[in-house]
Amino acid sequence: MSVEIIIAIAVAVFVAAAIAIARTRKPTLPGPPPAAETATPGPSGPETGAPTGAAPAAKSSAAEAPASPEAALRSGLQRTRGGFVQRLSELFGRSARLDPAIADEMEEVLLTADLGVHATDRMLGALRDGLARGASHDEAWNTLTDEAVSILRTGASPLRLDGKPAFMLVVGVNGVGKTTTIGKLASRYKSEGKQVLLAAGDTFRAAAVEQLAVWGRRNGCEVVRGAEGADPSSVIFDAIKKAQADGVDLVIADTAGRLHTKTPLMEELKKVGRSIEKALGRPPDEVLLVLDATNGQNAIQQAKLFKEAIAVTGIALTKLDGTAKGGVILGIVDQHKIPVRFVGVGEKVEDLRSFEPEAFARALFERPAVTDTSTAAEH
Repeated sequence: MSVEIIIAIAVAVFVAAAIAIARTRKPTLPGPPPAAETATPGPSGPETGAPTGAAPAAKSSAAEAPASPEAALRSGLQRTRGGFVQRLSELFGRSARLDPAIADEMEEVLLTADLGVHATDRMLGALRDGLARGASHDEAWNTLTDEAVSILRTGASPLRLDGKPAFMLVVGVNGVGKTTTIGKLASRYKSEGKQVLLAAGDTFRAAAVEQLAVWGRRNGCEVVRGAEGADPSSVIFDAIKKAQADGVDLVIADTAGRLHTKTPLMEELKKVGRSIEKALGRPPDEVLLVLDATNGQNAIQQAKLFKEAIAVTGIALTKLDGTAKGGVILGIVDQHKIPVRFVGVGEKVEDLRSFEPEAFARALFERPAVTDTSTAAEH
C-alpha cells in the first residue's frame, strides 16, 4: 500500500471522529446580556445605610423578619447599656442597698456618658432620697427610668404633617446620616399611602444629590434637583410649587451638610427658611435636625447652633447602635427642650423607629444581668 493511500485513510478517520464528537455536544448559543440594575449604587461616604439597588434590599427584608420595636431598641442600646449603665450596676452591686458614698462616683459615670451637667444633676437629685435611706437596687433602677421619662417628655409635641402639601426640612452636618434618614422617611410615608416628593437641596455635593436620587428610585418618589452649585433656596422653592401643582402629600427637603461652626452657611440656612415660608405661605411643618449619637457632647452643641439659625421642631438621633453614648439623648432634650421624633438603631429601613420616651427609657435602664449581692447580704 502506497504512502499516499495510508495518509488519505488516516485523514478520513480523523474527520469522521471529529464529526462524531461534535454531534454529541450541545451547541452553546450566546445568552442575553445581564440585566441592568434599576438603581445605581449610592455614593460611598460617611452616611451609612444608602441603598445599593432594589434586589439586595428585597432579599434582606424577605430573609429577616422585622424585630419588634422593644427588641430593636434593646439591641440598638446594647453598647450604651454595656457602658455607663453597666458601670452604674457595678456601683450599686457593691452593697445590698444603695450607699450614699457612691454619689460622687455616680456623678462621674453620668458626666462621662455625655448626659451633660444639668441632666446629671437631675438624675442624681432624683436618687438623692434613695441614697439617703438606702433604697433597694430595684427602686434605684425604677427611679432612674422615671426621671429619664420625665426628661424625654420635656417639650414633647406630636409630629403634625397636616398641610397640603406638608413640608419637612431636614438639616444637619455632614456624616450624621441625613440623606439616608430622608430615604428611610420617604419609605415610611410611602408605605402609609402618601405621595412623597424629595427636594435635593444639598446642591454643593453631586454625590449627595445622586444618593437622594437613588433613594427616590427605590421608593418610587420623584426628586426635584437643580444644577450642581445651584441656589438651594430656589431648588426647594421649585419643589414646593411642583408639589402644589401635582397634589403631592409630603415634600421632604435635603439641605447642605453644613458645618455648624461656619457662620455664612448657617446664614444660608436662614435664607432657605425664608424661601420655604414664601412658597408655602407658612413655616415648614417640621424642621428635623439629624444628630449622630456617636458625637456625644458635640451633638448638644450642634443642636444649640442650629436652633439659633432656624426653628428646629424635632430631632432624629442616628447610629445609636454604634455607640456607648446613647445617654446623650437625655442631655440634648434636657438642655434644648426639642422633642425626639425618630431614633436610628440599625441600617435597615425599618430601623429608623418612631421615638417613644417610656419604651426608650425602659430599654436604656434595663437592669443588666449581673450578680446581685443584695440577696446574699440579706440572708
